[in-house]
Amino acid sequence: MNIHKQSLAAGITFVGVPIGTARDITLRALDVLASADMLAAEDTRSLLRLMDIHGIPLEGRKITALHDHSGDAAVARLVTAAKEGKSVAYASEAGMPLIADPGFELSRAAAQAGVNVTCAPGPSAVLTALALGGLPTDAFHFAGFLPNAKAARLSALEALRDVRATLVFYESPKRIGAMLRDAKTALGSTRPAAVCRELTKKFEEVRRGTLDELANYYAENTPKGEIVVLIDRGDLETVNSDDLETSLKAALEKLSMRDAVDLVAKAHALPRRQVYQAALALNTDEGG
Repeated sequence: MNIHKQSLAAGITFVGVPIGTARDITLRALDVLASADMLAAEDTRSLLRLMDIHGIPLEGRKITALHDHSGDAAVARLVTAAKEGKSVAYASEAGMPLIADPGFELSRAAAQAGVNVTCAPGPSAVLTALALGGLPTDAFHFAGFLPNAKAARLSALEALRDVRATLVFYESPKRIGAMLRDAKTALGSTRPAAVCRELTKKFEEVRRGTLDELANYYAENTPKGEIVVLIDRGDLETVNSDDLETSLKAALEKLSMRDAVDLVAKAHALPRRQVYQAALALNTDEGG
């Protein structure tokens, strides 16, 4: 494979790297890694291994570690180098930088400092899972990693219940059973879902089913590897404006605005904000 060293402009380039198979890297990403004055990575060993596979020498360069425990000093050094005319390349451990990745702090600091920022795009576990999961892709909501604590995880899932898009999560193999159990509770047991594991790797697997079926399976089976979970949007009841108005008028005769909105929203499985806006419009019309 021919690597083309090039003269990179001063600034920071975020480099997309493979999520599994090393050959998924782009030619431009290889050129950037070969040419940058400075290298930074979420996992220095992963980047070294990738560069070794593709025959890219360090040539005296050191790789700066930039992860959740690096602190502000590492970010400041990279931004300062870019301001002084250096070209800096940053790679996450796997996939596209900044997606549930500490590179976000570098991106924000660079933008605030007026440093030129560009990207050599590459694979994404989110998009790969959507391509394989068999769920709607016209709209999706990436929620990253859910909280570890059960109560916080349930609360986060409940907040996503009415999102009209396929939900996408990253999850660890140790927590997948608990996550699916809580998703079943918060979102409903019949929602279609898919668990995508070890994408692009030797043991790639996509397991599809309802949340109930998947929760039961992973309660008994603990998988290995990187996991992306997809959950289909819910089937919200369709309520016409006349029915909503009738329900609100009846509720407002006996209840406060807040309690009436809560009651009608739950009764019709509608987002509370939608019902609240309808109630405000109704009061405005009656007041006028």
